[in-house]
Amino acid sequence: MFVIITGGGRTGAHLTRTLLNENHQVRLIENRRSILEHIHRELPTEVIYEGNPIDPSVLEAAGASSADVLAACTTDDEANLIICYLARKDFKIPRTIARINNPRNAWLFDSTFHVDVAVNQASIMASVIEEEMSMGDMMTLLKLRRGNYSLVEEKIPDDAPAIGQQIKDIQLPEQCVIAAIIRKGEVVVPRGATAFEAGDEVLAVTNPEGARQLAKFFTGTRKNNVR
Repeated sequence: MFVIITGGGRTGAHLTRTLLNENHQVRLIENRRSILEHIHRELPTEVIYEGNPIDPSVLEAAGASSADVLAACTTDDEANLIICYLARKDFKIPRTIARINNPRNAWLFDSTFHVDVAVNQASIMASVIEEEMSMGDMMTLLKLRRGNYSLVEEKIPDDAPAIGQQIKDIQLPEQCVIAAIIRKGEVVVPRGATAFEAGDEVLAVTNPEGARQLAKFFTGTRKNNVR
């Protein structure tokens, strides 16, 4: 995969290094002299392209016409929007990712400027905090479909309302699927008649609301009502 990254600060440099370690082709565009001096000491010279990333001729010279992904990581939200717009409109880059520096500008990062994925650090942190508060001991193993779904895991304690309940008898949310149960070191394929036991490690694919309901079902006490 060929990735163009604009902005050689800490985020852009780290992303470049990570992608290179995974054997992707990367070109990092940066025009600030102080930043260039730093990244030339950290990254291979052939990866770095010196120029202003909002200049179409610079993007073209960096190989934008052949890129699979563009990541706009500059510290200027306006520049990141312009870069994503140019990437799609002028160079037909299939995938664009943009960093949001000021959360107040988040509403601008949409299809109008051809931003496919907007990375808002403040929003991510708020989401993680909310998720941790609402999901108890449930662990998120993998994010799917841009974070709309997750593969989650939880070990059922002795006092959970799930114990003794068969899968067919519980009202799982529509967007929630029990994928597997690990019981005493063995994988149990979940069936409708499968009943949960204390110590079961349950794997499920679910959306955030389904995860919250599962957390209550697997971590509450038997006195709680199962809904």
